[in-house]
Amino acid sequence: MNNAQPSRGSLFSVGGKNYLMPFILVTALFFLWGFAHSILDVLNKHFQEAFDMTKTRSALVQAMVYGGYFLMALPAGLIIRRWGYRAGVCAGLGLYGIGALMFVPGSQIGSFEFFLLSLFVIGCGLTCLETAANPYVTVLGDDKWAERRINIAQSFNGLGWIIGPVVGGLCVLGGGNIALPYAVVGVVVLLILGVFVVVKLPEVTPAIDESTTSPCADRPLLRQSHFVFGLVALFFYVAAQTGINSFFINYADECAGVDKNAAALWLGFLGMGLFMLGRMGGSFLMKYLSPERLLLFFAIGASVAMLIIMTLSGRLGFYAFFVCFLCESIMFPTIFALAIRGLGRHTKMASSLLIMCIVGGAVAPLLMGFIADTSGLMSLAFSVPLICFVVIAAFALAYRRCLSRSGHGPA
Repeated sequence: MNNAQPSRGSLFSVGGKNYLMPFILVTALFFLWGFAHSILDVLNKHFQEAFDMTKTRSALVQAMVYGGYFLMALPAGLIIRRWGYRAGVCAGLGLYGIGALMFVPGSQIGSFEFFLLSLFVIGCGLTCLETAANPYVTVLGDDKWAERRINIAQSFNGLGWIIGPVVGGLCVLGGGNIALPYAVVGVVVLLILGVFVVVKLPEVTPAIDESTTSPCADRPLLRQSHFVFGLVALFFYVAAQTGINSFFINYADECAGVDKNAAALWLGFLGMGLFMLGRMGGSFLMKYLSPERLLLFFAIGASVAMLIIMTLSGRLGFYAFFVCFLCESIMFPTIFALAIRGLGRHTKMASSLLIMCIVGGAVAPLLMGFIADTSGLMSLAFSVPLICFVVIAAFALAYRRCLSRSGHGPA
């Protein structure tokens, strides 16, 4: 990758236009879905105890949220293509806020199924937010810095991942009211919706940057090899991340002798803290290493961590999680940005299809819960994310060849 400063613009500008303020505004949204996802990992353990259910059944918490991604991704893409990025953001904030506030009557009803419905609505809202925000930050400046911009934005997503387990551990596992954190979030999200209703976001057409220099940008998406492999890699990444986070507290409690409340704090402060720092550091390292090469190194590191978790349970296995959290940090934004590189007018549709792949988060927890329930070995369940990281390493290793096969030349 060329490390020289691009002539057409900088990190947040292109063609004389400065996109710093829209970038800041949209980046704030990344925190919101980070919080929403990370608190699920606490809910998983809470529902196991509150409703006396198996790990497999409790994994329906993740399945409902990530299932919403699969069902809502294409409608979200249609909204964005017809009415623009701001419409996608507003639709997402509205659904997110409604779903969060549904936890208030849900806590009175006391029905696991009603909680699942609330989480599904939240998942649909998060789908709209991610379908709009992820590709939007990649086009708010020179395309050569797209991977760096999305990693910077995703760092604030990491901040949400820190706070979610901490709030969940104190309010939910600590015996508090499960509705309280969701009620507060619901009100805040609807207030932010009010801001986006009145604020105008510039619509940026990525075809200006890429399709004019790459005659292959008009090829059908399924003939873009780097995009197709990116779909597969993103599915496996979200599967790995969700599965690991879902059963981290179970592993800590059953295999390492760490109290569940303490484990939630470990997950929030150290695990997700490293996750956030990794994204910031990754953005810096991309000045010197190509994104796909950095992705390969991190995928190998995560694979080694999973092997340790599977074979050396106890404190050593517990500490290996934190190596994995650091290695996971750059994976989602980097895979996403690499997959949509050079797609020009196809970028919005490609984004919708990539967001659909987040449904991987619905599959892995169920599979891991089944393995743990049937084998009686929580550590064995982490063979699932191990396989996922191997696939991601293969994507990073083959990326340049796939990009060339798609006709775009080297990244």
